[in-house]
Amino acid sequence: MSRTIEANFLPAPVEEAKEKPRILMIDDSRDFTRAAKLGLERTGRYSVSEENEPARAHQTAQRVKADLILLDIAMPETDGGEVAARIGSDPTLHRTPVVFLTALVTKAEARSGLQIHGHPFLAKPISIPELVAGIERNLPVHAAS
Repeated sequence: MSRTIEANFLPAPVEEAKEKPRILMIDDSRDFTRAAKLGLERTGRYSVSEENEPARAHQTAQRVKADLILLDIAMPETDGGEVAARIGSDPTLHRTPVVFLTALVTKAEARSGLQIHGHPFLAKPISIPELVAGIERNLPVHAAS
């Protein structure tokens, strides 16, 4: 008697009909945003946009209408705090969660639940699994479902 057992070890595919949560990454490092975008999109869970010019970050956020913004703090000319303030004062964006990305803190500080300017933060360097966990912790419920 022969039996065939089928097993699927891959995560369930995201339904194509469902819109994936939109993530906007704002960081002056093209290498970082490109690598993170590829890693996040490979999970099949997110649609990721990137902006590498801090001066254009607010306009890009208005255009993309992201469900969550990942924002580097230390950027030339316009730092992440300024960008977050502009986003927070924009009536069309003020409800969009902003999560800071920074190499200015340790991973232990990031796990402690402290906030910077009222926003959670993730410590760089960061792995894709850590980034996904940070996104999931801060993604609005309606966007994740």
